[in-house]
Amino acid sequence: MSLHTTFHIGGPADALVRPADAASAIALAREARAAGIPLFALGGGANILVGDKGIRGIVLDTSRMRSTRLEADSSNLVAGATLVAGATLIAGVGLSIDELCLEALSRGLGGLEDFAGMPGSVGGAVYMNARCYEREFSQVLAWTLSAAPEGEPRRRTVSAAQWSYKRSPFQAGDSASGAASGAGGELLLEAAFNLRSLDDRGVARAASIMRGRRLDREAKGHYRLPSAGSMFKNDRSFGSPTGAILDRLGLRGRRIGDAMVSPWHANIFVNAGNARASDMLALIELARDEARSKLGFELESEVLMVGDFA
Repeated sequence: MSLHTTFHIGGPADALVRPADAASAIALAREARAAGIPLFALGGGANILVGDKGIRGIVLDTSRMRSTRLEADSSNLVAGATLVAGATLIAGVGLSIDELCLEALSRGLGGLEDFAGMPGSVGGAVYMNARCYEREFSQVLAWTLSAAPEGEPRRRTVSAAQWSYKRSPFQAGDSASGAASGAGGELLLEAAFNLRSLDDRGVARAASIMRGRRLDREAKGHYRLPSAGSMFKNDRSFGSPTGAILDRLGLRGRRIGDAMVSPWHANIFVNAGNARASDMLALIELARDEARSKLGFELESEVLMVGDFA
């Protein structure tokens, strides 16, 4: 699994399958459930730490589920949405977020610019309700298509009441269900985005914002070494971003084996060589213990722990 995660960490999966489309993914999920075989749905491999012993059962790799299509009808705009009428762009969960942003731009549609350069897949971003630059994925989502192994695909209209800071309905009660699966064993298949139509000047402006976001991520060191992005969620009640808190605790540059708190941002944990999951987990617990004992803060991991850590 180290070959399939942005951390470049993780032992072997028993089996890895790449369904060609949603129908094949649904069939695989049903067969696995009937046979009692665990199923983990993998998106872009971001925001997860896979154990050194790997993952038991089947890893359903969604990377081939990347089709896109456009619906001109924008009558299903979310109540209270700030986007004006435009079009609905529908994407398979295996499409990368950056490709989604470029696809929207190529069709003259705006609304996704702030997510440019973010690692991971559409499915993972929906599952985590990805957030950056004060924008959340749920703000541009119109609906999701998902399926339980024993049921037919189900379209869920997105309502603000069901989504919150880096939380989605698919996470409920299942901290390691995978980047594309969620509560109740549902498998995410597609996501639809309400976007606004742009004129030529708007397209140029959107392209400029996207370039700026990528450059900003590069400047912050997001791509320097393998990582899963931010390790801990920000809690506004703490009074400071988590990176600043960890920096204040002197954790920047702290290292266990090849697992390291990056020297440039204390909330980005990196693989500085050949880090093991056990080393990264120990570093995570060290940061939690420091925040708890010295400041009384309980840090919540943004990164999901997946697989066998025995």
